[in-house]
Amino acid sequence: MKLGVIGYGERLRHMVRVMKKHDPGCVLTAVADLDPGMAARDEVVKSDGAAIFTSADDLMRQADMDAVAIGTRCSLHTRLALPVLERGLPLFLEKPVATGYDDLRRLYDASLSTRSPAVVSFPLRGTALARLVKEIVGSGKIGTVEHVQAVNNVPYGNVYFQGWYRDEKETKGLFLQKATHDFDYINYLLGEMPVSVCAMKSKQIFKGVKPAGLLCADCDEKDTCLESAVLKRALGEAVLGEGCCFAVDTGNEDSGSAIVRYASGMHVNYSQNFFARKGAQARGATLLGYLGTLQFDFFKGVVKVFMHHTARTETYELEQGENHYGGDMELAREFVRVVKEGGPSAFPLEAGILSALMCLRATQSAETQTFQEIRYSADGFRA
Repeated sequence: MKLGVIGYGERLRHMVRVMKKHDPGCVLTAVADLDPGMAARDEVVKSDGAAIFTSADDLMRQADMDAVAIGTRCSLHTRLALPVLERGLPLFLEKPVATGYDDLRRLYDASLSTRSPAVVSFPLRGTALARLVKEIVGSGKIGTVEHVQAVNNVPYGNVYFQGWYRDEKETKGLFLQKATHDFDYINYLLGEMPVSVCAMKSKQIFKGVKPAGLLCADCDEKDTCLESAVLKRALGEAVLGEGCCFAVDTGNEDSGSAIVRYASGMHVNYSQNFFARKGAQARGATLLGYLGTLQFDFFKGVVKVFMHHTARTETYELEQGENHYGGDMELAREFVRVVKEGGPSAFPLEAGILSALMCLRATQSAETQTFQEIRYSADGFRA
């Protein structure tokens, strides 16, 4: 399996290693990155003898590849994916698959005619926990799911205000950056199509009057600010960015909520937060049916089923794998499989397109204070 990578940053460096761990026959043959020096120093690039390009176009023209993985900045995902789909090569594509309606429509049109099997980087649906929940829901144990309450309290949320993620022109907001995962696993568990969404977002904490471009090291509060990279480093804590969280250029909302209606008439309420920390972290959902209620949390690796009409509660404790609760290994396993065997993907491009559409509609709803229709078709991808 000869793999080409476009955008060899931290995420794809990790995923290439996971792919090689699953299948030692996976060889990195070509890399395109804006920092060729960084790529040249990478151990896998050196050991596999990968050719290095500074242009994705050059890589596509010159490299001998069986498959392509794309992990650039989000705004480039669609543009770089289209030539891969046109050529019919298997594609590993980071989320979100698109950051605007025009790109989403172009990607949808390409998906209708391509021969490329695609694996979208949605590791949550690949976890053992999600598969167990899917099995329980499918068994009818709790009855038909009639309501979902989902939450994502992100314990490392300051990364979206201290590093490059603070640039809203690039991220297009945090529904696209985070909720794209959660909307996808909810769609996967329900097996239903969403039809409309309303949403709100707010920015209550990570805002302020500090000058644009201010770095923690240059701030007169560097030794006292709770978000100071200088202070965190001195305390031995992880540093996720060097920029001031309280400057005028932080960008991004720091909390958001969406209510999504599905075709059956049931609805999901989802909320995400970016200033909860430590023990307040949570990522999971409560699924309610007439016969029972199912609760799960990815961080804890626990699924509980509360039966409504008998005195019984079931608890499942799972051994979670590393990296997205074991989901990254499933992504790697599935990508190797579709490259070698073909067939439909368990992480399909259609799921990526639908999730991105839901996120764009949620953002549009929050900004216009309107309900937004969700239609999975070319006509449905209009602002």
